[in-house]
Amino acid sequence: MEKSNDSSEYGFILVGFSDRPKLEMVLFIVNFTLYSVAVLGNSAIILVCILDSRLHTPMYFFLANLSFLDLCFSTSCVPQMLVNLWGPDKTISYAGCVVQLFSFLSVGGVECLLLAVMAYDHYAAVCRPLYYTVIMHPQLCLRLVAVAWGSGLVNAIVMSPLTMTLSRCGQRRVNHFLCEMPALIKMACVDARAVEMLGFTFAILIVLLPLTLILVSYGYIAAAVLRIKSAAGRRKAFNTCSSHLTVVSLFYGSIIYMYMQPGNSSSQDQGKFLTLFYNLVTPMLNPLIYTLRNKEVKGALKKVLGRQQ
Repeated sequence: MEKSNDSSEYGFILVGFSDRPKLEMVLFIVNFTLYSVAVLGNSAIILVCILDSRLHTPMYFFLANLSFLDLCFSTSCVPQMLVNLWGPDKTISYAGCVVQLFSFLSVGGVECLLLAVMAYDHYAAVCRPLYYTVIMHPQLCLRLVAVAWGSGLVNAIVMSPLTMTLSRCGQRRVNHFLCEMPALIKMACVDARAVEMLGFTFAILIVLLPLTLILVSYGYIAAAVLRIKSAAGRRKAFNTCSSHLTVVSLFYGSIIYMYMQPGNSSSQDQGKFLTLFYNLVTPMLNPLIYTLRNKEVKGALKKVLGRQQ
């Protein structure tokens, strides 16, 4: 295909927030702080899930995978964004844009599916407690995680080349702070409806279908909790699910709100901040949500820190 835009040679310009220079330094400080907290928090979750044998259960196996995904999710774009915010250079190489787009599509897809897997794990724990260890056996857990990773990678393998090979007729300015698929498609100077429709199909399979499974799982969980007579039992069931529900609400709420916005300039600015939210704020909040509400994780953290001192 003809590369009339020369993007493979010169790369792209990430416009980001360059029209607001005073905001850039504030965003650099805030994003650097949030990213540091996200890296430390998610690394700590992974570490305690590996080191503490009491956390070698399906729930914490999935939690460690979620923390690893959050690390990948933030790292796929935040370091490049910090470089662009720090100085006048807003460029990203063509290869860097490809890696960023591929990482964003694959990890984002995996996280959507993993949250659905975690909802099923909570369903088994609350609605089938006597058969939980039989249902959630290690082989099934590995298969579910493998399916999540495989589906996310398929999404990226299909959509990344189709998006990057669209002709842009010399246009190099990406109206975003990262190489996100919708922003790159909008730059095309050819009919990109086929690529948009395929992306919409993948969105249904990877975003809406897992969300439906999550809602169905929690429908059964809510019915089971209402049948529990003791207040202590209901509280235990609620504590089991509340952290995951909070994470799902933050992640899916921001994505759905962003993609339902009309394509005007104000909504594009909102889209940038919402992308920041689910790509940086959510990964930073996830470790806090799980540690503050989970006695086992807090106990494991104290044990690991005490061992290192």
